[in-house]
Amino acid sequence: MKSPTVQELATLLEAAAPLAYQESYDNAGLQCGHPHAQITGVLIALDCTPAVVAEAVRRGCNVVVAHHPVIFRPLKRLTGANEVEQTIIAALKNDVAIYAAHTNLDNVRGGVNDKLAEKLGLRQPRVLAPQRGTLARLITYVPNRPENQRADVATRVLTALYAAGAGQVGQYAECSFRTEGTGTFTPGAGAQPAIGARHQPETVPELRIEVLLPLHRQGAVLRALRAAHPYEEVAYELIKLENVHQEVGAGLVGELPAPLAPAAFRQLLKQQLLVPVVRHTAFEKEIRTVALCGGAGAFLIGAARAAGADAYVTGDVKYHEFFGAEGQLMLCDVGHFESEQFTSEVFRDLLTAGFGRTFAVLIAETPTNPVQYDC
Repeated sequence: MKSPTVQELATLLEAAAPLAYQESYDNAGLQCGHPHAQITGVLIALDCTPAVVAEAVRRGCNVVVAHHPVIFRPLKRLTGANEVEQTIIAALKNDVAIYAAHTNLDNVRGGVNDKLAEKLGLRQPRVLAPQRGTLARLITYVPNRPENQRADVATRVLTALYAAGAGQVGQYAECSFRTEGTGTFTPGAGAQPAIGARHQPETVPELRIEVLLPLHRQGAVLRALRAAHPYEEVAYELIKLENVHQEVGAGLVGELPAPLAPAAFRQLLKQQLLVPVVRHTAFEKEIRTVALCGGAGAFLIGAARAAGADAYVTGDVKYHEFFGAEGQLMLCDVGHFESEQFTSEVFRDLLTAGFGRTFAVLIAETPTNPVQYDC
């Protein structure tokens, strides 16, 4: 059986974590390598370094999938002067493709933060800071007449829109709204009308159909609309919304199965996240509601307070940022690497579910955490 290509891997990962959801400063996606190269094996790592590339070659993998982009800032030359350049040179020499899913994987359900919440046993996790401006409303008009006894035009059009990614609202699929009305038109000399005749005014019972869609699926949804619609000229309106997208955004907040004393909660962090040290603020109340964000999440301290969290778990908290807890929650810094280390499991599960056993999916054994602890 023919092995999938690097581009097919990218398509699979971007279906789960669309590039449109990455932050403006980020550089997720294919970092280097030929999109049409067939995959011999995939090595998964949090960071891609020269040692990780060497491990990939040694273990028969020609793709490295990493969380952190190795090319984060523009490269002006490739001379091997630093580790980033050395990594890219090693990858190019050995025909190893590098793919990164970073803040786009942070900002989707089932990504970095859901895995962290799973490790801590949180119940009913929800997005802590949902994104705005990622949704649109599509309005279109179809004839309100059955084409045959099995399906009417509205059903056919909606089925196509749903398949293209429209009509999803949280955990509810195939969501739409319909309104009955009357459409009027007069076909011109060059028209080939599905209903009526040229130069003859026409009045048609129509349905107004409305669906939500993520903006990054706009092109696919409009193509599906035109393909399924019976009219030669398809009337539609596409309106960008400022609504928050409840399934897309930074951080999560959820509930512990049972409340814990602060010291017991910190012990839970050490056990479940395999960390020797937890930097934290003083807090005396029981921990029930927990907010979290993998990586550098100090920017969400205020959101965690506003969500009523008793504890906020993240990494890379600076000295002055600890004051942001304001005594309202226990701010816990478990480390950047430590809060994201289980991202490899997310990648592994996505790749094995999408491609089965057509190639090996391996988790890197090379240590990449630059921070060491003496305890």
